[in-house]
Amino acid sequence: METVLSPRHLVAVFESPVAEALLRLGIEVGFRCTLVEPDPTRLQGLPRPHGDAFVGDLAAAGVTGHTDIVVTDHHRGEIGEVLKEALATDARWIGIMGNPKHEGPHVAALKELGVPDESVARVHRPIGLNIGSRTPAEIALATLAGLIAHRNDRAGGFAF
Repeated sequence: METVLSPRHLVAVFESPVAEALLRLGIEVGFRCTLVEPDPTRLQGLPRPHGDAFVGDLAAAGVTGHTDIVVTDHHRGEIGEVLKEALATDARWIGIMGNPKHEGPHVAALKELGVPDESVARVHRPIGLNIGSRTPAEIALATLAGLIAHRNDRAGGFAF
């Protein structure tokens, strides 16, 4: 019997507590999940039962038009390069976590790399539904709910 992979693909970029929760919950809601961590020294004790795969860069992640990419740490120095690489793919959706009250550091990082404004605008921030998330699991839940709503062409929240 041949294994059929879900066309829905969630790529969490950077090892973090939120990435771990995203990958665990992502599998439960039908995503094929991949962790991208360019710095293997940041991995603590893999393999763990989160996600279907671990790779070192987006090129190895198998990004298609069914892929949603979530950058889970906006403090990493690699965000510009990672997002530039993500924008060069045909990913369905690209987002980065962070406080919506401040401009994300990804904007300056991408502009410094010469990424045009219309491409920078493809990066969603804030991400997820506004449910007052505080813990990594709550942030992951809100993010996945937002991705599912977006995929299903729904506004999310309580507007029906």
